[in-house]
Amino acid sequence: MLGLFKQTPVVGKASALIKSPSDKLFHFIGTDLLINYPRWSPEVCELEKLTDGPIKQNTLCRQVRVDQGNRSESTFKVNVFDVGKQICFEGTTNPYRCNYMIESVDETNCKITFVFEMLDLELYMKPFEKLIRIAVQDGADRTVRNVKKLIEAEVDG
Repeated sequence: MLGLFKQTPVVGKASALIKSPSDKLFHFIGTDLLINYPRWSPEVCELEKLTDGPIKQNTLCRQVRVDQGNRSESTFKVNVFDVGKQICFEGTTNPYRCNYMIESVDETNCKITFVFEMLDLELYMKPFEKLIRIAVQDGADRTVRNVKKLIEAEVDG
């Protein structure tokens, strides 16, 4: 009976091969997060770092997004910053997680896997869970497409 109301996250996952060395892609996504995040996720209209120093583990940021006409503000914390391999941040004010994993394929190519998780749905959102799952997956696919397009344009440019 207790497991009856257990929340399962809403997850979107997408991967792509990218024509870029893994360290360059990590720099684009991780080190230069403040510059590039609004570029690959145009829903982000404001982004600011709340802690001093470069982006690293435990960095706090605040973002304002407009998704399908709905404005939201959240604070997130970088909880994984593994140079060249992974950056993951998790909402501190809203229950979500964004995880970018990078695998080197060879000297000039890598694979990115992006996973977005809505860790909890508000009760009023439950009737729309199926639509939310579709939107989250579409967002994950779009994120990977946008990162690929931007980073490959820089490599080719």
